[in-house]
Amino acid sequence: MRAKRLSPADLALWRAFTAEILPLNGHERPPAPPEPPAAATAPPVQVAPTPSKPARPAPPPEIRVGEVPGGLDRKRWAALRRGDMRAERTLDLHGRRAAEAHLVFRAFLHRAAEEGIRTVTVVTGKGPQPEGGILQRELPHWLNDPDMRPLVLGAAHPHPTNSGAVNLLLRRRRTNRG
Repeated sequence: MRAKRLSPADLALWRAFTAEILPLNGHERPPAPPEPPAAATAPPVQVAPTPSKPARPAPPPEIRVGEVPGGLDRKRWAALRRGDMRAERTLDLHGRRAAEAHLVFRAFLHRAAEEGIRTVTVVTGKGPQPEGGILQRELPHWLNDPDMRPLVLGAAHPHPTNSGAVNLLLRRRRTNRG
């Protein structure tokens, strides 16, 4: 079996560690292990350049209920937050289980976006206080799903005391002009 050699860093660490240790009476300090021979330096490895990939558009920033999103003017945000923007559609999720509510919410939001609707209200209910209901806690996660996030511009409760409903401002549909 071949003896393992210590690296120069290990040797330096061992010497620093044992420098202040006194040997027991009648014993001597063991000799330092031999230093390994200096290794020949290898030429630097050249890495082949990787072909550049087309730049992907950055994903939209995360939606947080009640926080001003980027790209939305103050007047429109204030109207959404106060509930002044009349919802064109409303989805009431009361009494649904989370998995079913998630599927219904996704279908509702995709349909609204396809129809060019700009404002919708999603009613989750307040749930048991103080932590709120499961739907109320899950809605922000649903809004930030990769296929849902590009549809939503902003989200706000229509009134500070009504945490059981959320007004959503949807992005305008892009039309291909050709």
